[in-house]
Amino acid sequence: LSGDSQKINITTERSEKCNVVLDGRTIAAPAIIDVERENKDKILTVEGCPTEQTLLHKEINAVFFVNILSGGVFGSTTDYASGSMWKYQPENVKVDCNPPKK
Repeated sequence: LSGDSQKINITTERSEKCNVVLDGRTIAAPAIIDVERENKDKILTVEGCPTEQTLLHKEINAVFFVNILSGGVFGSTTDYASGSMWKYQPENVKVDCNPPKK
C-alpha cells in the first residue's frame, strides 16, 4: 500500500545549498528525495563534512498491519519481501552545510 520508496524532505540552515550523500548517491539539498525502503537504518551525510550525519531510523510502517488485515499472509509477505513494511524517521531532516570548526 505504501510503495517501495518514501519521500524525505531535506532542508538546510538559512536555505544554503550543499550536497548530501545517502546510499552512495550525491543529492543537491535542499530537496525532497525518494528513499528506497529497506530493512536497515540509513545515514545521511553532508558532503565534505563526515561528522555532520543524520540517522534515518527504520521502523515498521503502520500500513503494514492494515495490509495484514486486508491482504492476509500474501499481502504481508509481499510488503516484507519488497521492503514496503518499513518507514524512515525523521521524515524532515535539517542539515548544517557549514558546521562550526572545532
